[in-house]
Amino acid sequence: MEFKDNFLVCLTGLPASGKSTFAHKLRKEILSIQNKFDVVIIDVDEIRGSLYKSKFNHEKEVVVRDKNLKLIEKSLKEKKIVISDDINYYSSMRHDLKEITDRLKQRLFIIYISTPIKVCLKWNRKRDNPIPNDVILNINEKFDKFQKYNWDHPDFIIDMSEDENFQKIISEIITEIIRSDNQPNSDMIKKKKYQDKRHSYAKKLDLITRKIIGNIIINHKYDSLKNEIIKKRKEFLKDNLGKKKSELEIKNKFIEFLEMRLKIKIL
Repeated sequence: MEFKDNFLVCLTGLPASGKSTFAHKLRKEILSIQNKFDVVIIDVDEIRGSLYKSKFNHEKEVVVRDKNLKLIEKSLKEKKIVISDDINYYSSMRHDLKEITDRLKQRLFIIYISTPIKVCLKWNRKRDNPIPNDVILNINEKFDKFQKYNWDHPDFIIDMSEDENFQKIISEIITEIIRSDNQPNSDMIKKKKYQDKRHSYAKKLDLITRKIIGNIIINHKYDSLKNEIIKKRKEFLKDNLGKKKSELEIKNKFIEFLEMRLKIKIL
């Protein structure tokens, strides 16, 4: 297998979702099958650490992001395969990367690390230097969905808490990237298929959870929890959009989710 040209991989996902682990596994696998292109991981945390040693400073983030984009563009110009190891949680961040690849006439692959927030919080606690939980919760709340623009749809979705056979998954990703080399319109076709499939699943998820909520709130004993129930439904939709579950699994998982979060028993 061989790549015709270098490209950019944009990882996106919550902090502590396993992005860096995935980035290094992907880099190792790409290097093991070819020696035409070097593979570099641009880690925004390393950039941040090289610029200042103090605690997170929002005012300095403009400088951090500027250097991040310049490093990515420089590496692509040097004909390297680049992996952007960052949360990229705003569509504007992902668009910055798209602008670079458009300008250089190179390809962009978006990989969404969809690890659920409760797992991210658990893994964060096990880190040597955990970040405040509030930061993860805040990013989760602000995370831009992938339905806003036609270009902004993941090529691949990986849940690091469920997908254990990473070798197989990464091999499939590499195969798809190589295949797209030989099929100029394959990215558009694949994203369109993904978009249709995702829309169908999102609709099913919405209908099932909406019906359950409707059955719950007609019971007056839950009147005081109505707003909280609606809020928790939104959280569930956000956490489960990247999953693929049957109707029964969605129903059972949602009821279990509500009971656990709201400390109630739904009959």
